[in-house]
Order: sequence, then structure tokens, then C-alpha cells
Amino acid sequence: MINFRIKQAAYQKRQRDVREIVKYYIFDYTKTDVQMLLNFPAKYKRTLGYGVSLAALLFLLKWLELRFIIIDHAFEIYAGAIAVIFTALGIWLAHKLSKPEMKTIVVEKQIFVEQNPAFVLNETEFEKLGISKRELEVLQLIADGLSNQEIASQLFVSLNTVKTHSSNLFYKMEVKSRTQAIDKAKRLKIIA
Repeated sequence: MINFRIKQAAYQKRQRDVREIVKYYIFDYTKTDVQMLLNFPAKYKRTLGYGVSLAALLFLLKWLELRFIIIDHAFEIYAGAIAVIFTALGIWLAHKLSKPEMKTIVVEKQIFVEQNPAFVLNETEFEKLGISKRELEVLQLIADGLSNQEIASQLFVSLNTVKTHSSNLFYKMEVKSRTQAIDKAKRLKIIA
């Protein structure tokens, strides 16, 4: 029994020691740290004052140095700024000119197609325009969608002859393109 009490007393003493160690190292240590942090500015007041004043003086000297550099090299700085501005303007302008904005416009136009199976040539308009029979054949083949080379082979004439007939047609009908010639000829009922 005595042995048990000795062991129990030793165990309790160890627990007290552990509590004291924990209390000292955890609670007292943090209080000391907080006190050190609060006392730091007061303790090193002179050193902090010197550091802040040296930083302010360094900032002032750098600012003055920059001012004198700008004053000494003012022309170069302004010339460089103007060069940068004109370079940016040139790049912007080239970008705008090289990529023009394209707008797609859809035009809907009614086309009236007459269902008359028997085509009748309008003789008065035909004579009024002064179109020859060969030019009328070329105009009909143009309306059928053939190229100049295909028209030449079908009519057994040269390519230059077809081009001459086409230009004569355009002149007589007062048009500038094949599509305008076909449109006008259909309106005047010269071709089907």
C-alpha cells in the first residue's frame, strides 16, 4: 500500500510539473511575445526614425535626379513620345485600311416570268435598234449562258468575231454588260 501511495504521489508530481511547463512555455511565452511587439517601436524609436528619414531622403534624391534627367533630355523625351504616338497612329490606320469593312446587302427583286409558250419577236424594236440576224443569234446564245468560246464554236466563227458582235450589241442596245443586254432584250421581247 505504501508502494502504491509513493507511485501515486510521483504521478501527481509529474502531472504538476507538466502543467507548470505547459503554462510557462505556452501562456507566458505568448504574453512575452506580445509585450515585445508592443515595446518594439518604443525600444527602437531612434533607429526607426533614422530609417524612415533615410528612405524619404533617398526618394527625394531619386525624384530630383529624374527631374534633372527630364530637363536635360527634354527634346529627346518629347521626340520619343511623338514617335510612339505616330507609330501607334500608323499601325491603327494601316489596320483600318488593310481590312475594309464589308457589308452584305441582300436585294430581293421580283422577276416576272411569262408562261407564253409561243414567243413572238417584236419586229419594231428589233428594227429600231438595228441589230443584224447574226447579232441576234449571238444575243440568244449569250442569254442561254454560253461563253464567247462556246458561241464561236457553235456558230463556226472566230472568237474575235463573237467579241465584235457582242460589242456591237452593247453599243446598239446602250448597255455595258451581258446581263444588262439580256435583261433589256427580254423586256423589249427581242429574245425569249
